[in-house]
This record gives sequence, structure tokens and C-alpha cells, in this order.
Amino acid sequence: MHCVQIYLRPAKITELDAINRVIENAVMSWKLPERVKRLALPLYHYDAMDFKALQVIVAHDGRDIVGVAAWETADEDETPQKASALLLHGLYVDPAHQRMGIGQQLFRAAESAMHDQKFDGLMVKAQESADGFFLSQGMHRLDPLDPGRHYANRFWKSAGFS
Repeated sequence: MHCVQIYLRPAKITELDAINRVIENAVMSWKLPERVKRLALPLYHYDAMDFKALQVIVAHDGRDIVGVAAWETADEDETPQKASALLLHGLYVDPAHQRMGIGQQLFRAAESAMHDQKFDGLMVKAQESADGFFLSQGMHRLDPLDPGRHYANRFWKSAGFS
């Protein structure tokens, strides 16, 4: 297997098209009906306003963007014991580059941001097919708040501050 060096850096607003291509490729690989993916896809795309609300980083191989992660401060009403948290808004890896550790590198960057900003934990609302990934990163499943209104697949990782 050819080993490619992956670099993480803050995203640039001029890279929105490349970022959204990675997101589209990732979403279209999910195990959902094609119609559901097609209808939901626009909701996953980022735009210029997202760059004001989210911290967005990209993974690139020196030539192309192959992964994206974005986070923001979580609503304390959705966190365990109203803890302060970083909400991992999205983590996407182009399917051609999955299972190479890129998702793990992006996740570690979010963890670093959590620690740097002194949050109590990291939270993610994930697609069901991503459960295994987030559990493998040391996250724990949270009970659903109200499955009719909220993501049923919510995960939490404590910052571990004493």
C-alpha cells in the first residue's frame, strides 16, 4: 500500500467547492437509500456563513483536500450535566481515502481544540453508520434526549480535567 503524508490545516473559504466535494463523496457512500442521501446532501454542505460560526480544518495530501472536520461550541442543554463542550459538527473523509487514519487525525485535532479551549468534553451527533468509528475513538453513547426532535446517535468524550 502506498503511504501518503496527510497534513491538517485551517480551511480557507476559497476551498468551499473542494470541501463540499469531499462531503458529497462521503455522504453518497453512506448506507442510506439514494433518495434520502440526495435530499439530505444540501444540508451537509458548508457555505460562507458556516466559516463564521465553525472552526473548519482540512486534511490534504499535498495536492487535494481528502478530509474535513468542523466544530463549534455545543449547546449546554444538550450535554451531560450541562457541561461545556465542543460539538464536532462534521467529520468527513473522501471514500477513496478512508481507512488510512485520516478520520482519526481529524478527530485528534478536535480533541486538541477541546483541551486547548478548556471544554469539559467533546460531543458528536453521528449517523448510525459512524457509531463504530466514534466508539473506537473512546467516545461513549449518550441516551437520546428526545428521539423525535434530536439525534438518537449522540456521543461524548470527557476532557478528563480534574
